[in-house]
Amino acid sequence: MSNNHTEPKTETIAETDNFLAWKAEEPDGETTYHIELNNVTLHFFQEEWNEFMELVRDLG
Repeated sequence: MSNNHTEPKTETIAETDNFLAWKAEEPDGETTYHIELNNVTLHFFQEEWNEFMELVRDLG
């Protein structure tokens, strides 16, 4: 029997034809966020994500 507790639980936050934002609940309890922009992926820890979201709100 395989114990598969090392795989993160992922969830799509938003998606368009060219972009994807998703988050992962890591096995260690950390939540990480990811934005895929064509062939570039940005990775954020929670504190970085919060700051990035503040930046995005300020752009509007």
